[in-house]
Amino acid sequence: MLLILRCLILSVMLLFAFVIGGLACILRPRHRDNVHMFAKVFSWAAPVLGIKVIVRNSQQQGDKPCIFLANHQNNFDMFTHTAVVPKGTVSLGKKSLAWMPLFGQIYWLSGNILIDRKNRSKAFDTMAATARKIKDKCLSVWIFPEGTRSRGKGLLPFKAGAFYTAIAAGVPMVPVLASNQCHIKLNRWNNGVVIIEMMDPIETTGFDKTQVKELSKRIHTMMSEKLSQLNQEASALMTKAV
Repeated sequence: MLLILRCLILSVMLLFAFVIGGLACILRPRHRDNVHMFAKVFSWAAPVLGIKVIVRNSQQQGDKPCIFLANHQNNFDMFTHTAVVPKGTVSLGKKSLAWMPLFGQIYWLSGNILIDRKNRSKAFDTMAATARKIKDKCLSVWIFPEGTRSRGKGLLPFKAGAFYTAIAAGVPMVPVLASNQCHIKLNRWNNGVVIIEMMDPIETTGFDKTQVKELSKRIHTMMSEKLSQLNQEASALMTKAV
């Protein structure tokens, strides 16, 4: 019964988001704050799903453009990570998303960037254009550097595109981590705690493309350590609440 009720409420909320948000995107297509608007609405679903989201350091980057590096676990990212997506931020997504009925068209109209990961040349051109857009329009870009869902298996290896782009644009990289979400089930009343934390910005000034692997490895290590810490904290909070 709980599963059915949650699915119904979630469906109504998503329909509301797509209708109202879709109209907003038609009136102001690809506006810099469209993604923030959708993210805010999606984040409202977390309590409905029995998730308590604890947010840390979400305002530390201010209005400066950057590349956000977020861990990608499962579809619940739509309702947890979205709590910290700031204004002036767009995301980088697979080109195939554009073919999803309704969602794909709104995703593009929102101002998000689509990349063809199967075509190396086109992907490179997209990342180069993204670097220009960051500088020219003072935009931040939200990227899942793992490139796929980890499904609770820790932090997967990073793809290099985000790091090349940050260096080309000359902007800092801000790691964003959500604690483990693999325990979340729609048919369970209390799905516990998910901690979202923005780490300190990591400057890319002075780096060049030959140092991408070094930078990627260093940030991966930092994020892996922080993720382990957040998982322990979230687990302790859930145990204490039981």
